[in-house]
Amino acid sequence: MNNYLRKVYSTIAMVLSLSLLISCTTSVSNKTNETKETVSASSEKTYHGVSLGYNGSIEVDVIIDNDIIKDIIVTSEKETPGIGGPLTDNKGNAIKVGGESPITLVPKMIVDNQSINVDAVSGATATSYGILHAVSDALIKANYRVDAVSAATEIVSPDYKPAEVNISDEERALLNKWLIKANYEINRENINSDVVVIGGGGAGLAAAISASENGAKVVVIEKNGEVGGDTLVCGAIYNAPNTDLQKQIEMNNIKEEVVEKALSETPVNEEHKKLIDTVKTQLEEHKKNNPSELFDSKEWYALQTFNGGDKKANLSLVKTLCFNSYDCLNWIKNIGVSFYDYISQGAGSLWERTHTNKSPMGTGFISNYLKKIESDSNIQIVTNTTATAIEKKDSDRVNVVKCVDKYGNEFEVTANKGVIIATGGFSANASMIDLYNNENSKWKDIALKDIPTTNRKTVSNGSGIEMGASVGADIVDMSEIQLLYLGNLADGQLTKYPPRCVNGTDQVIFINKNGERFTNEGGRRDDICKAILNEPDKMFYILESGDGDKYIDIHSEDFKSADGFSLKYLEENNYIYIGETLDELAEKLNMDVNVLKNTIDEFNSCVDGKTDKYGRTLFSTKLEKGPYVATPRQVSVHHTMGGLKIDERAHVLDKNGEVIKALYAAGEVTGGIHGGNRLGGNAVVDTVVFGKIAGGNAATE
Repeated sequence: MNNYLRKVYSTIAMVLSLSLLISCTTSVSNKTNETKETVSASSEKTYHGVSLGYNGSIEVDVIIDNDIIKDIIVTSEKETPGIGGPLTDNKGNAIKVGGESPITLVPKMIVDNQSINVDAVSGATATSYGILHAVSDALIKANYRVDAVSAATEIVSPDYKPAEVNISDEERALLNKWLIKANYEINRENINSDVVVIGGGGAGLAAAISASENGAKVVVIEKNGEVGGDTLVCGAIYNAPNTDLQKQIEMNNIKEEVVEKALSETPVNEEHKKLIDTVKTQLEEHKKNNPSELFDSKEWYALQTFNGGDKKANLSLVKTLCFNSYDCLNWIKNIGVSFYDYISQGAGSLWERTHTNKSPMGTGFISNYLKKIESDSNIQIVTNTTATAIEKKDSDRVNVVKCVDKYGNEFEVTANKGVIIATGGFSANASMIDLYNNENSKWKDIALKDIPTTNRKTVSNGSGIEMGASVGADIVDMSEIQLLYLGNLADGQLTKYPPRCVNGTDQVIFINKNGERFTNEGGRRDDICKAILNEPDKMFYILESGDGDKYIDIHSEDFKSADGFSLKYLEENNYIYIGETLDELAEKLNMDVNVLKNTIDEFNSCVDGKTDKYGRTLFSTKLEKGPYVATPRQVSVHHTMGGLKIDERAHVLDKNGEVIKALYAAGEVTGGIHGGNRLGGNAVVDTVVFGKIAGGNAATE
């Protein structure tokens, strides 16, 4: 738990204790005036409780009858779908596999056990304790003195002295009953399966589905209470050449110069030369046949990905990623994942080939994977369980995964065919980041361990890399760490931003605290981050206006951030600033309006054809009319390009380049695919392409 949440919980504990002292001088009849109360023949009464969750207030109604908690209803919450809140499918129905969110699970546990001393959901501690505090708040309003024995709180304020609070023996007996630790002891037996997938994020679930489609029985091991991993909180963008949609985009001289520049670079090897030659031929054909339409191909995508990673990646892996991206896009569409019918240029993707998922963040990928798994009897998901080791038991192949559940029960899962590691990278492991931010890192002069991360704290900790290394796997590119400029100022997470911040690069500009542009908004992620770190307070604003085809009426009641937050919430909590005019916006940002206006005038002249001094090539929209929206952002650790060394078939390789039998890996746990810089929109492609490959090969080889 981070220091911020510790302070929050300490404050709540203190507030609850103060509520008790106040209630000592308040009659019961006055007390119930503060609650919603429903009286029936059974003497049931409903009390309303409020507390702080991860994303804001959680409100509950607690129904009590004769000292029995009959029901708990969460009446309001803003928790992240699939983590704190329930994950739903395209029709709004709750997904029933892959674990249950605390918003629905914790109230049931309290009622079932008649205890508020129940376990938090792993990976969603803040939401779990938010619910427990809200229930405690309701019980205090019902005149039950739960705070007298520090109920539902991990951390008690130093000022709180329960010994000084008088409480009757009868009250204490009731509270002791409610505080009995819920017993979740279960007997664990070893499991036998064809394929074992370690990690239930995007890559792991794609691998499980692929393995099942190829006839294997699959067990997915997930350490959190719910599957989804960091895919749940990703930007939900997916790169793939798509000529049908790209016909809508103009191929201009500036874009042609980008291609020509890449084709003029000196090849680093024969494979690189062949790729350049192929793209040259394709470009010439394009100029003859349809020069006005945007040029793209799987080879040009691969060339941009390789060049954009400083030519450090394994080009064979790059081609595997890019050449399979479109077919895998159709594969997940058939599973149920849906995308908007337009192409954009995602943040840091370098070309207009980005598809945007229709659901908030990455929930659309995970929810549809789980809907597919729900009807597939071949796939079993085991949550709240950590894989601690992989072994070659009485064999020359990896065939056993040793596990321990959250209650300390140890057991083994045997893999008859193969083990797939899909545990993610190590962006949330500050010690590991510090270790590999060495002399080979482009960030060696920056203390990355002190920079926030966009990754979930309980997910990307490098455990899969360490497990692979324990059986002889080689690791590559570990010092290649990516920063991203889309972290919010509160905690660095990739949350609470208007949709165009990620998939509307052509319609926004970046300005510093002085109102000046300072970088190429369509450039590489690392270049943009370096520029931000040199700006005042190491932050900036993404500025958009009421112009462009991606503008969504910000005053509409239906307006939501990319992850589902209302305009009111974003504005009240300073995630965005809005001005109907530039004068109004500049005043809110404490910025010289003349500087801001000059910045916009200069940018608009570039849209008209003037050469941009920062080298921007992506222009479609002038910023001319309000409302103007400024979204403050900072740099966060986002992705680790290094990990287990694999080949094109997702086999994990040892230090001699030999295949480790029956061991596969997919997703961010691998290295060699992205080189020194991952293009925006390639991470989800990585999980899908190599997840599908790993699952299919583990099932059939």
